[in-house]
Amino acid sequence: MRRFPAVVLSLLLLVLALPAAASAAADLDDLANQWLPRSDGASWTYAWSNSAYQPNPRRETYTLTGRSGRSFRLSWDEENPPPGENRSQGTMDFAQTDAGLVNSDYASTPPPSRFPVLCAAPSGCGNSLAAALYPLIWGTRSPVLAEPLVRGTQWNSLGGASNEVASVNRYVGRRQVVVPAFPKGITAAVVTSDVSLAGALGDLYGTGVRTVWWVRGVGPVKTEFNHASGETSTTELEATSLAPLPLPSDVNLLPLNRGESGVLRYRNSKHMRSWSTQRFEVSEVVNNSSRVDVKHVKGPIRVAASYALATRTSGTTLLSATASASTKVKFPKLGPRDAPKDERRRFFTPFDLMVYGFGPVAPPLPATTGETFRSSRGSRDFKLFGVTGTTKVLGPRTVRVPAGKYKAIAVQSRFVQEGFAFGSGVRTTYFAPGVGLVKLVFAHRDGSVSTVERMKR
Repeated sequence: MRRFPAVVLSLLLLVLALPAAASAAADLDDLANQWLPRSDGASWTYAWSNSAYQPNPRRETYTLTGRSGRSFRLSWDEENPPPGENRSQGTMDFAQTDAGLVNSDYASTPPPSRFPVLCAAPSGCGNSLAAALYPLIWGTRSPVLAEPLVRGTQWNSLGGASNEVASVNRYVGRRQVVVPAFPKGITAAVVTSDVSLAGALGDLYGTGVRTVWWVRGVGPVKTEFNHASGETSTTELEATSLAPLPLPSDVNLLPLNRGESGVLRYRNSKHMRSWSTQRFEVSEVVNNSSRVDVKHVKGPIRVAASYALATRTSGTTLLSATASASTKVKFPKLGPRDAPKDERRRFFTPFDLMVYGFGPVAPPLPATTGETFRSSRGSRDFKLFGVTGTTKVLGPRTVRVPAGKYKAIAVQSRFVQEGFAFGSGVRTTYFAPGVGLVKLVFAHRDGSVSTVERMKR
């Protein structure tokens, strides 16, 4: 058996000023309700083929053979290999993380010699597409599947034994698919990928467009790879011990995909009665971590700001925030008291108001009405903002703003920043699915009210 060594898959695009909060969604510990379950006794039988190099399907059975916390191992063995062919056997190691499903290692028997060589030289090549699940992780190992899988989700990834395979992946929605395991059809989440391999003898074969159909509670049920060299590889699920589960919501409460943009205006009833209008744009995204830039359009605050936000199964979390502003507006002071004055937050932008307090900035899906989050004095957020309190999902609300009428999810936070009335109060934030922040009202304890509204683009 040839070992394909694990590689370091570092895809961070930003040098973040602040570390990410160490939070985890409770459902990551559910063994069954995953895109790739790790339930006791789990097994899958796949048939895979290639139009040129393996026209007759080969069948492999995958079983769960190890699990430690959220990490697990699948082992496979081929059924009835063709005469004169080596039996395909191997292992794949995965982990469920707050950012999605990650492949950490793999090992197997070598591919048949007739297949294109996916390395610069044939000797010691650690790359293969000759097994049922190899096309699944080809160029897409960290993550294999990004989560939460919501509308507009896109991510870049790397793979191969030496990170020589790159992919751009996109969730395209839900489709019906028919495979032998589900002959009447089943609804799946579909992800397409542009995969590229450079510098290998078989780089055209390693380059192409891949489509994967994912079923919640089961895993991938079909993979199709259209190679740049003209061949097609197909993997289909023939049988499984697992039962499909309902697909989770793919509504995106706070879209932070590259190119997303909008205009927001902000004012305070006592301290800034004129509107400050600002434009935001998502400029960079890697692994569902986004950089949002905010710029002045008109009004009393000339500001340039940047925010790094991570979208995970636990919700949306603030990673960092920087701002430079020039204004004659005199806002009341904010804490925390023990922070140096030049490190204390200011409400210069609508995003400052939205990310203030403690996480999550936007709740995890499905944003259940009545769901409550509490601050923690031991958290990074408390060190940044010095805020205690609770956040509660109020549920659906209809709001009207200059951009139009929206059916939004209302989220209400009650804040106390000791010694600072302007940093204390009640904030209600409205997130419109597929749009993001459309309105925010912060009733401060000093008697003033800050209001944010979404403008037409």
